[in-house]
Amino acid sequence: MNARASKTPSRTTAPNIACSNCSLRALCLPLMMSDAELQRLDALVETRRLVKRGQTLFRSGETFDAVYAIRSGFFKTRLSSPDGQEQVTGFQMAGEVLGLDGISSDAHQCDAVALEDSQVCVIRYSQLEALAREFSDLQRQFHKVMSREIVHDHGLMQLLGNRRAEERLAAFVLDLTQRLQSRGFSASALVLRMTREEIGTYLGLTLETVSRCFSKLQSDGVLQVRRRHVSVLDHSALERIVNCGDGASVVDAEPAAAAIS
Repeated sequence: MNARASKTPSRTTAPNIACSNCSLRALCLPLMMSDAELQRLDALVETRRLVKRGQTLFRSGETFDAVYAIRSGFFKTRLSSPDGQEQVTGFQMAGEVLGLDGISSDAHQCDAVALEDSQVCVIRYSQLEALAREFSDLQRQFHKVMSREIVHDHGLMQLLGNRRAEERLAAFVLDLTQRLQSRGFSASALVLRMTREEIGTYLGLTLETVSRCFSKLQSDGVLQVRRRHVSVLDHSALERIVNCGDGASVVDAEPAAAAIS
């Protein structure tokens, strides 16, 4: 990793970081929290951390002491083997939480790397835990966040286990568009923040297969692909590929990538 990527993410002070004023509040917090409860929660957000593209927010093995609510930007989480091979385990966007992997062992189990210039709200876990015991709605929402992570992981296991390459990529694109739509963005146009190689390691496919799948979906009139800009031309066809395995794929499925120990 180059020197720029290994720099510690910069920090800013807490002013203007208010959960009550955040446009992503509905994704992170219970909607019925009182003003007093929100003020207590605002006090937990000590800093807003700026993470430049390529910088690491936290690394595998580092002590866990905080969770990070993504305010803007895009991240990937990854596992790395001693010989330098990388397995991407997820892509996270604004409104989602990073760092939950460290709760059970008090140490992070993966790296979190910014795919573009990003901002996160730093929330000390010990303080969050104490406040959640006071406010049942906050505790319930935090459990929902953790449950959402588990459900998403289960969906990935199913995707990698018995789907053809084209179906895996279609499911990946559909998932991205749905997540972006829930944040007020277009459901038919997106910019891929990750490389095709990173998509491949996430889906258990080679770079060449990812490229062939994009070409196939474009030739079938499902997607329009211009480098990292992807437009969904036929949502129904995309959903059929994901839900029904519609149509024969010209790209053979590959075995899911083995987890890096």
